[in-house]
Amino acid sequence: MPRLSFSVPGVLTCTLLAACGADDGGGSSSTISGNPSSTGPAATTPGTATEDPGTTGLAGTSGSGSASATGTNTSSPTSTSTSSPTTTSTTATTGPVDATTSAADTGTVDTTTGGGAGQVVHFIAIGDTGEGNENQYMVGQAIAQLCAEKGCDFGMLLGDNFYDSGVSGVDDPQFQDKFELPYEDIDFPIYVALGNHDYGGNGIGIDFNTKKAQYQVDYTKQSQIWKMPAKFYSFKLEHAEFWGLDTNQVMTDPINGNSDPQKNWLINGVAASQATWKIAFGHHPYISNGDHGNAGSYENLEAIPLPFVTGESVKEFMEDAICGKIDIYICGHDHNLQWLEPKCGTEFIVSGGGSKSEDLPGDNAAYFGLPMTEGFFWGELKDDTFTGIFYDKTGKELFSKTLNK
Repeated sequence: MPRLSFSVPGVLTCTLLAACGADDGGGSSSTISGNPSSTGPAATTPGTATEDPGTTGLAGTSGSGSASATGTNTSSPTSTSTSSPTTTSTTATTGPVDATTSAADTGTVDTTTGGGAGQVVHFIAIGDTGEGNENQYMVGQAIAQLCAEKGCDFGMLLGDNFYDSGVSGVDDPQFQDKFELPYEDIDFPIYVALGNHDYGGNGIGIDFNTKKAQYQVDYTKQSQIWKMPAKFYSFKLEHAEFWGLDTNQVMTDPINGNSDPQKNWLINGVAASQATWKIAFGHHPYISNGDHGNAGSYENLEAIPLPFVTGESVKEFMEDAICGKIDIYICGHDHNLQWLEPKCGTEFIVSGGGSKSEDLPGDNAAYFGLPMTEGFFWGELKDDTFTGIFYDKTGKELFSKTLNK
């Protein structure tokens, strides 16, 4: 079984096997830490990642190295590519990702993982799923079938989990109609990020009910596969570390809270990490050829002095905490499938076709882009090699690309 460890920012540490007496098939070194509002047996210094005693401090732990990439486009002629998909070189950093959260963790986290062995990790990524429509159910079935064949340790849900305005509580029937039922044949954990629709306001990301995002955190206790220990968090699996981000908090800063603690947590965790692969996932893109476009000029609006309209705060966050520090950033927000050419030392992937699809009007250099197609992304981390494949809602392979460190 892969070894998975977990932490959220705060002062509580709970070792699932030893202290909590709960484990459903995950690795033997799973840990979780939460903030003071959580309950558990042991307290540690706030912000300290206690699960990895070998991690170092901030200085000098993130370097950059050369990576080569090859890609194969197996999609229909409607796919777009603004550069050669055969070879390129990227600058990537190496080191693990450490997980912490500034939001409240309301209980212990079940860290079940699927198959896998040694230095191999498999995962899927889907975004903008929350329609509860036929497309979402078809994507769910295609994922279950593919993972039964190729293996999946976990999934990423990339935000906008519930259209149009989030959920009203942990007993909201949308959890069944738009999550549990579409993915009822999936038996691995799905780690969840929040999108602007999850915060409410019909997608504005701001709502009079300020608890809407927290309801999704709390639902972790109600589900076998839904995993969101806090609004942002990270976890480790084998030779990789993953950060789940709350980009809507960044987008709407300071209305939904100051995003500086999240940025500092991410920078510190990445700098201390010693994993081979560092991967972050969230909702909003840094660069995208979809309708929303690039951070800093979302919706092609650059003159409006509101960062939660243009995404200027997201741009600054990404450039400070993602660029050149994270190997791969995976997001949704735009409802299509894209693998952009690396920018600022990081690979950017958009997998926002979980239930609906839109066009690709942008002109960023890209290896692959497919408009008007629902689907998902499957990734394999095998030693120093990363392979990513896009599939459509029928399970048809669309595009494949491999990175070598």
